[in-house]
Amino acid sequence: MIAAAWLFGVGGAILVGIGGFFLLARPALLPEDLRYLRRTAGEIDAAVPSLREWLRLVFIVLGGYAVATRTLTIYLAATDIRNAESSAVAVLAVAGASSSGVMALVNFALHSTFRWLLSAAAALWIVATLVAVVS
Repeated sequence: MIAAAWLFGVGGAILVGIGGFFLLARPALLPEDLRYLRRTAGEIDAAVPSLREWLRLVFIVLGGYAVATRTLTIYLAATDIRNAESSAVAVLAVAGASSSGVMALVNFALHSTFRWLLSAAAALWIVATLVAVVS
């Protein structure tokens, strides 16, 4: 279970970093967002003048949520997984599937520049879950 704890902990730390990016630095519209929308930044700003400010607030909330939940993940990895708690493994598996897994799938659907990076984080979660189950 020690290996699984480390894998979950590293996965949690990576997603704390992603959450920090959303919280502190993610622009309201990335170039890939504009490509997906098939609009220029000027067209978006003219059509919905307050969109950027609103999206910035949405990403602050999303980033804070990601940091908070992944901090709990790191805590579970450092405590309950090491103590061979199968319920903790189940909780972490569901948390990973509903967060990292969904995020990776949506980014593939959007053809995001970040889809492979996010898929690597989801793959790490899958590996951690498998290692925990086998241990």
